Amino acid sequence: MRILKKILIALAVLLVLAAIAIWWLTRPDTAEYTLDETSGTDPVLAEPDPQLFPTIGIAEPVGWAEGTAPTAGEGLAVNRFAEGLDNPRVVYTLPNGDVLVTLTKAPERELAGGWLEDFVAGWLFDKAGAGGESANQLVLLRDANEDGVAEEQITIREDDLDSPSGIAWGEDKLYIANHDEVLMFDYTLGSNAVTGEPEQLTPLPAAGNHWMRNIILSPDGRYLYVAVGSASNIGEGGMEIEDMRAAIHQLDLESGEARLWGQGLRNPNGMAFSPWSGELWTTVNERDMLGSDLVPDYMTNVPIGVHYGWPWVYYKDVFDERVEAPMPQFLTEYTRKPVYALGAHAAALGMVFTEEGTRMGEAFGPGAFIARHGSWNRSPADGYDVVFVRFDERGNPTGLPIRVLESFLTGDGDTYGRPTWVEWDRTGALLVSDDTAGIIWRVIAPDAAPAAAIERNRGERLPPVRQLEGDPRRRLQEAFEEGAVRPEDIM
Repeated sequence: MRILKKILIALAVLLVLAAIAIWWLTRPDTAEYTLDETSGTDPVLAEPDPQLFPTIGIAEPVGWAEGTAPTAGEGLAVNRFAEGLDNPRVVYTLPNGDVLVTLTKAPERELAGGWLEDFVAGWLFDKAGAGGESANQLVLLRDANEDGVAEEQITIREDDLDSPSGIAWGEDKLYIANHDEVLMFDYTLGSNAVTGEPEQLTPLPAAGNHWMRNIILSPDGRYLYVAVGSASNIGEGGMEIEDMRAAIHQLDLESGEARLWGQGLRNPNGMAFSPWSGELWTTVNERDMLGSDLVPDYMTNVPIGVHYGWPWVYYKDVFDERVEAPMPQFLTEYTRKPVYALGAHAAALGMVFTEEGTRMGEAFGPGAFIARHGSWNRSPADGYDVVFVRFDERGNPTGLPIRVLESFLTGDGDTYGRPTWVEWDRTGALLVSDDTAGIIWRVIAPDAAPAAAIERNRGERLPPVRQLEGDPRRRLQEAFEEGAVRPEDIM
């Protein structure tokens, strides 16, 4: 009896010590810098503070009460374009003004960190309102009378969709990116259904830590660019599972050739072509577990063959000492610094540039609009807004982000919703998807005249690159395995 009592006391002491240890290890690392200080062309890069357990600061979504809305910037008005949607993510406006949106959540997946990471990620997703089964629907929203509210909401495809995200359209072809493939459908503008069997253009690495797959067509319609995020935080599951990930791929729709376009991008999301230079730009979510002030997410241009350092390096010359995988020698020479920081852990997602005919007013002139989904591992929580970054006449971002939509956070640890994607409607207003609230917001400067066309600054010509050789129907997998783009390919 005495021995049993001692064992029980020892177990109780161990449990108390374990509880104290877990409590101490999970205390949030409070940010020393504001989100603005970790933004811009010269962001503060704090000293890294590697964490065994990440700082967790989930803002639980509580939804928007009837008649309420986020706060719009000065001179802007906001209204509900559509609501009652099941986790709307990517929004895409067709040439005839119809708006497509993918209703989607993460697929079933096994994360790089094993069962413990799976368990923690599942809990985080549920807490953030992103858990549960994916609707896997493509929905058409139609505002035929252009009063700013979609009077029609039609599910036009469900079959073949598996955690869909990216959308593109051209020449009566509709492109949809599932988490593990890109599909092409026949689709005529104005149709209320996507019928027929799709063609698989290319398989993609499935799921992983980052499952969204954004796509964009080149302005001439020949190339499709595909963004694929990493399977891990810093390659902790081995670099073998990162094949074809943390990258943007280019697929030639005429020849079927594919090549890696840009690499070292931990989780590229929004993509848009600069109206000044014609270059491809993207938003990128950087790595976690280095403290609340590291590492700033960013937007940047993506020249052919570029490498932004993930997982070994961030912001060109800061080495992540946690990474165990051997670093390619060329990185010390070829790693590129991101152009513009968007704040540590802000989760920058959708992005669009100002276009001719958009109506946001002079205060929000030439520049880029970005949806910041909001932090889950920063204390205090931040992001949860839509911001504008001004670009100068040469096509370079300048200054600090300006809030276009804010007050998604309640102020007491919860959030009304999470802005996810941005897109222009045909009236020149900005559409913003709010995934956890199931709403598409519409933002416009009511008295603003349509924006003029941006005078294109072509700048220096891009260097030529060695083209792929061999089978013209080569897919992404083959292109990656055969090293379609290497540093020596850049002349």
